[in-house]
Amino acid sequence: MTEPDTSTAAATDAVCELAPADRAVQGLTPAADAGPRADCVLCGEPTEYPADHAGSALCAVCTWQQAQRIACAG
Repeated sequence: MTEPDTSTAAATDAVCELAPADRAVQGLTPAADAGPRADCVLCGEPTEYPADHAGSALCAVCTWQQAQRIACAG
């Protein structure tokens, strides 16, 4: 039997640096003074888009579900 290779153990111990929690969701949450938000056209939940956004606004969950439906339709 051969001994396990320990040279790769150091490489697997390396972990990517994560952004602090307050910066991780910075782009996903609207600013407090951003004004009214558009409602999702599928579920009615508020979206990240302003109320005067042109087109049909979808929340993040409905956007993800719609992408899954499109990906599986092919």
